[in-house]
Amino acid sequence: MVRALAQQARLSLVDQTKLVTAASELARNTLTYGGGGSMRMSIVTRDGRTGVKVVFRDEGPGIPDLELALTDGWSSGKGMGLGLSGARRLADEFDLVSEPGKGTHVVVVKWAR
Repeated sequence: MVRALAQQARLSLVDQTKLVTAASELARNTLTYGGGGSMRMSIVTRDGRTGVKVVFRDEGPGIPDLELALTDGWSSGKGMGLGLSGARRLADEFDLVSEPGKGTHVVVVKWAR
């Protein structure tokens, strides 16, 4: 679904792949660590540019230390520790809000070039 929307927004093949990879990592985190949640996506425009915005929300345990969680190689589980930090690198815009006991909200945007 993310790739189809990225194609509709006229993202390049490379940018489509980056967005799909970031979305896949974030979806996995939402399921694995957040216990499930929601994903919403939309085409967005700003300053004459078009892009795709993908929002993930969960009501899981939250992330107690955001700085640590965004460090390459750190994982609270058995993963490689590249999910959040990798998604941040792959997106043009990345916003992460999390509060222990209240869940996590992540927004990524990839702009067409």
